[in-house]
Amino acid sequence: MLNIVLFGPPGAGKGTQSEKIIAKYKLAHLSTGDIFRDHLARQTDLGKKVKEYIDNGLLVPDELTVGILKDAMLANTGATGFIFDGFPRTVAQAEVLDQMLTASGTPIKTVVALDVNEDVVRTRIEERRKVSGRADDEESKVVRRIDEYYQKTVQVLPYYEKQGKLKKINGVGAVESIFDNISSIIDAAK
Repeated sequence: MLNIVLFGPPGAGKGTQSEKIIAKYKLAHLSTGDIFRDHLARQTDLGKKVKEYIDNGLLVPDELTVGILKDAMLANTGATGFIFDGFPRTVAQAEVLDQMLTASGTPIKTVVALDVNEDVVRTRIEERRKVSGRADDEESKVVRRIDEYYQKTVQVLPYYEKQGKLKKINGVGAVESIFDNISSIIDAAK
């Protein structure tokens, strides 16, 4: 099973690159952001809880996030692998993910980190906000999400670096060129 973590700040291009990776490698896409937005749209109990955090630009607590991720994985039992997009966001989440996947004999093969500086991220999100209508792209929320990433989420990278799984690539440039670099990393990890 091919399990990949795609990492990067909000607006780094994870969604764009995930679509290409899924098409090429036939992986199940597990995006905590997409899952949260689905629950929000359906106004489920989980969606209502998540809304409180998102409205304040905060990360959803590990307990909620891990629970929905487990449910999503169980719903994709026939998958040949997963691409984790937007998860893990804390070292505790990374440890839980490793435990879950190692217990099933299918550990993370590689972690691809899209390296994009904060100015580019802000510009991309500003452009995305004009067309997407995503509530989490509101300027005040974006500032909090970016701060959360650089203060907390980025701390996950050393965890995977110690395991020899972290590969950083430049996330600025032509979409196809970035994808070619990601594909090279994935192909080497298989």
